[in-house]
Amino acid sequence: MNSGKIALTSFYWAFVVYLFVPLALMIAMGFKDSAFVGFPIQSWTTKWYVEVLQDTRIIQVFGYSALIAVASTLLSIVIGTWCAVFLAPATLWGRTLVFAVLCLPAVIPGVISAISLRIFIRTIGLEPGTFAIILGHTIHNVPFVALMVFARLGSMPKSHVEAARDLGADDFIAFLRVTLPYLMPSLVGAGVFCMLLSFDDFVRAFFLGGYSPTLPVLIFAELRSGMSPSINALATVVLVVTAMIGIWAERFTRRTKGGTR
Repeated sequence: MNSGKIALTSFYWAFVVYLFVPLALMIAMGFKDSAFVGFPIQSWTTKWYVEVLQDTRIIQVFGYSALIAVASTLLSIVIGTWCAVFLAPATLWGRTLVFAVLCLPAVIPGVISAISLRIFIRTIGLEPGTFAIILGHTIHNVPFVALMVFARLGSMPKSHVEAARDLGADDFIAFLRVTLPYLMPSLVGAGVFCMLLSFDDFVRAFFLGGYSPTLPVLIFAELRSGMSPSINALATVVLVVTAMIGIWAERFTRRTKGGTR
C-alpha cells in the first residue's frame, strides 16, 4: 500500500514538473538581456516587457482578440443555455441523439472543423474576418456551455420552479427569477472557459480570419521569423492575464455556489 502511494505521489510530482518547467523556462527567457533565446542567461532585463506594453499593434490585436472572445462567449452562453434547458426534461424523445449531435463540435479535430467552417462561410457568401471567426468560435463553444448548464440543471430541485408557478409566475418569469440565478455559477464558469478558449484559439482564427490577425495568429507570424525574447514576454503577459481571470472565476463560482446553498 505504501509503495503504491509513493508511486502515485511520484507520478503526480513528475507530471507537475513536466507541466510547469516549460512555462518557467518561457518566463525566464522573457527577461533575458539578449536578442536570442537560449542558455546561458548572462544578464536580466525587463525591456522586452516594456516593448510589448508600448507596442500599439500588439495592444490593438489584444483588444481585437478580446472583442472576438467576448462576442462569441455571449452568443455561446445564450445558445448553450437554451439548448440545455430544451434538453433538460427527462421525457424528451430522442434527447440522447440530439445531445450527441450538440456535442459534435467539441470532439471534431480543430483542423477538420476549421476547414469545414471555411467552406461553409464561402457557401453562404460570408467573407473571412471578424464575423466568421465569431461564428466559428461560437459553434465550438456551445457544447461546453450546454454541458455545464445541463449538469447544473440536474442538481436543481424541481420544487423551486413548482413553487414559483404556484405563486402565479409563468414559465418565462420562473426561468428569470428562479432558474437563471441558480444557473449563475455554471454560466460564469462556462463564460470564462469559453472566453479563454476563444482567446487562445489559433486554428479557427487562422482559417477564418481576414487581414486583421488575432493574438495567437500574430504570435505564430512572429515565430516564423525566429524566436525572440519579446515573444516570450508577450506569451508571459497572456499567461498571467488568463491565470488571473481563471482564479477570479474559480473564487466567484465558489462564493456563488455557497450563497445558493
